[in-house]
Amino acid sequence: MGSYLHEHHLKSEEAVNGASTIVLLGNPNVGKSVIFGLLTGKYVDVSNYPGTTVEVSKGIMPFHKNGKLVLIDSPGVNSLIPRSEDERITRDILLDKKHEGVVQVVDTKNLKRGLLITLQLAEAGIPIIQVLNIYDEATERGIEVNRGKLAGILGTRVIPMVATERMGLSDLKRDINNLRKSSITTNFNEHIENAIKELSAILPETYISKRGLSLMLLSGDDTIITKLKEMSPELDLNRVKKIIDGTQNHFKDPLSYVIQRERQTVIEDIYNQCVKSEGGTAAVIRTKIGNYSMHPVWGIPILLFVLYFMYKLVGEFGAGVVVDFMEETIFGQYINPWLTILIDSIIPIQIVHDAFVGEYGIITMGVTYAVSIVLPIVSFFFIFFGTLEDSGYLPRLTVMSNKIFKKMGLSGKAVLPMVLGLGCDTMATLTVRILETRKERIIATLLLALGIPCSAQLGVVMGMLGGISERALFFIVITVLLQLLIVGYLASKVVPGKSSDFFMELPPIRIPKFSNILRKTYYRVKWFLKEAVPLFIIGTFSLFILDRLGALKIIEKIANPVVTGILGLPDKATWAFIVGFLRRDYGAAGLFYLQKNNQLDLIQTTVGVAVMILFVPCLANFLVIIKEQGLKRATMIVSFIFFYAVFVGWVLNLLLHSIRIL
Repeated sequence: MGSYLHEHHLKSEEAVNGASTIVLLGNPNVGKSVIFGLLTGKYVDVSNYPGTTVEVSKGIMPFHKNGKLVLIDSPGVNSLIPRSEDERITRDILLDKKHEGVVQVVDTKNLKRGLLITLQLAEAGIPIIQVLNIYDEATERGIEVNRGKLAGILGTRVIPMVATERMGLSDLKRDINNLRKSSITTNFNEHIENAIKELSAILPETYISKRGLSLMLLSGDDTIITKLKEMSPELDLNRVKKIIDGTQNHFKDPLSYVIQRERQTVIEDIYNQCVKSEGGTAAVIRTKIGNYSMHPVWGIPILLFVLYFMYKLVGEFGAGVVVDFMEETIFGQYINPWLTILIDSIIPIQIVHDAFVGEYGIITMGVTYAVSIVLPIVSFFFIFFGTLEDSGYLPRLTVMSNKIFKKMGLSGKAVLPMVLGLGCDTMATLTVRILETRKERIIATLLLALGIPCSAQLGVVMGMLGGISERALFFIVITVLLQLLIVGYLASKVVPGKSSDFFMELPPIRIPKFSNILRKTYYRVKWFLKEAVPLFIIGTFSLFILDRLGALKIIEKIANPVVTGILGLPDKATWAFIVGFLRRDYGAAGLFYLQKNNQLDLIQTTVGVAVMILFVPCLANFLVIIKEQGLKRATMIVSFIFFYAVFVGWVLNLLLHSIRIL
């Protein structure tokens, strides 16, 4: 996710002013972020998940002789004819400023895909160096590239590289100033060539050649017209349209298809001259594993195994063993008692004591919750998630789930925040930024808040029902999943806007590199502490204020009739739902306590747990929803969830008492 989670800046903006720039450009998932980190000493979230680098990052290359050469890490693209916001941003980077050139990073295994961008850069008249990254995997697959011949055809430097192993880095550093305009040309149909000449005669001078601009216009790039009009207000758009329409009249197929087809002919010719391919045994095995992981039948047990592994690592070890040690030993026996003594000795005032180390204390609740409970859970989840990314499984999971998510107005990419939500909904809500349209982001935020239990809450629920009634646990899972499908489907019809098209590049199945996983985990944990922990502290202090004002007791009195009358639960369960707004697992733990003391029967336990999972998000998550969606939309989401969860609980209570299935 690139990532989509990180934005990096230079030490000072002044460092960039007047500096020469080079753009790092390539398809998604070709290792640009690793190379950016190696060349600049900065880190951008390294991922095997396509589309990770969403925001533009910049860094000075310190090895350069004058120290003023800036590298720009552009979003991954499949073409310079934009079909997405990422591709439009990359196109604009090339159009808006003069650069020394482009370092084009290509996945050696998918050279044809990279050559399409190479041809477009050649048409644009932009100097390049081509980096053949992931060269080891290509060799492993029996793919042999004649680099000398490829460099001769393209008229540019071609550097083999394995960025994760730093192989080829010294060659790239040495030749980074040796940028050349590619000598390769595509000779298009006579009518298209004539249109290029006519358009070139009226287009303004830009940092992209007139031939490149003409081909963009002929390929149907409407977004560039606005940019050109800004640059040259006198540009005759009617004349431009007339040339394009006149050229289209010569072809049955769309011009974009005709142009692409002729480029593809050139690409095939280059590939056939420069590449020999013999399948390797290891590559064949990995391909089969990758195919099985997306299979409509065999993909299911693989997914169940992955989820089981996640539960064991995150739910049992992270949320169980590590959290217990951190909460009970580190904070319970050492940090909190010591800080309580320190605060009471320095400022012996009761309200200060309560504010920092009381029942709703900033330290004893806010910091303790964030560091001793949430931090271990999300850390282990990040390790698990990083393993999924580097292995190449995650994109395949998006393909498997795309059909289901499409019914809910989402694409398969939405599985990313949903899986992250099983670690921490607060953190997952921040990651919905990767979804391309506002409609998708709203729906994903709603579903996360509604029915995705965090690992801490999930661990308590599994503990409650696992040893009592597997049937009740199954019933709750089906109920929650059904509500996600229903609400998602209805939201797709009600929420205005469009859903994005689903394009997913499938990287090869790989053995994850432990160093990569640790590095990503470190930076993601750092990001989490920066983004989420302050919200836990703000939430805790808000509860402290509400408690001092007596508002919590008022809320309990108001909610009591709903809990007892509509849901059929004992009045003591009311407090569990109130505490659940602070911490989802605290709410589930409150129900667990009532069950252990025989104050809940099996039907009440089932109803209570189902409603607790579907209940309003925790306070920290609510604050993140406000941050991401605005106060008005966040309030609407939470209000809907409250009434919907109560409605589902009421129906479930009536149903279970009627059919006596448990």
